[in-house]
Amino acid sequence: MLKVTDRAAVQISKAAKDGDMQELALRLAPYTKSDGCIEYNRMGFDNVKDDDIRISCEGIEVVYAPSFQNLLEDAVMDFVEIEAGELSFIFLNPNDPNYVPPKD
Repeated sequence: MLKVTDRAAVQISKAAKDGDMQELALRLAPYTKSDGCIEYNRMGFDNVKDDDIRISCEGIEVVYAPSFQNLLEDAVMDFVEIEAGELSFIFLNPNDPNYVPPKD
């Protein structure tokens, strides 16, 4: 199952509040690109559907359709500083062929 870090949950909560979308869940809709890599740029706030897979963390809810389960299994969604001043959501996902585990 997908895991959402505390940092990502805080940022999702902030974005929901800033957009006046606190009653909605963050919906993920990943897809596989032609080279096999997984792309995550299709996400936004949406109503929860009956068959959605739901992840709750720090008062927020992240949802995705069951058809995306194989792409998100064991992935971690985080919010990090990529370069100085550049913050972004990232996905650490062992299902992605370009995945490199972080070094301790």
